Amino acid sequence: MKLIVYHANEDDPKKCSAKKLHKFGFVKLETNIRRTPKNAVLLNPFAEKSLSKEDLEIAEKNGILTVDCSWKNAEKSFDYLNKRNHSRALPFLVATNPINYGKPFKLTTLEAIAAALYIFDNLELAEKILKLYKWGSNFLILNKEPLEDYRKAKDSKEIIKIMKQYI
Repeated sequence: MKLIVYHANEDDPKKCSAKKLHKFGFVKLETNIRRTPKNAVLLNPFAEKSLSKEDLEIAEKNGILTVDCSWKNAEKSFDYLNKRNHSRALPFLVATNPINYGKPFKLTTLEAIAAALYIFDNLELAEKILKLYKWGSNFLILNKEPLEDYRKAKDSKEIIKIMKQYI
């Protein structure tokens, strides 16, 4: 499964999980938004539909696309990418990264990709990429129950029902 990150170079390079994922060969980094893939599953916090197993076939064929940019400019980037891809939001999960620890939905690129992989039943790769950071394995520990429930869900509607139990 191709993992692609549109990287806008708007954050601290020392804290950038996308660059570390790229350095270790887990993702392709794209800095030109026009060169990002089309018809991929776009992890988009503004999307109306939740990521679910329904999206697995698309992800296997065209990849998972994430965006690494400042929250100030996020909507503009997502507006462009929405037109070219299958936009999906991750369900309720809690961040374990040092900057947003304990905050719902404030995931790093690394956490977002790991969550998507876990929901798509690729637990091994999710665990492997999370090991890039000391705090990474805590993401699976803190979110174990919801991730397991999301992984077992058959579609977006079921994910939303499950998510409401955790909010």
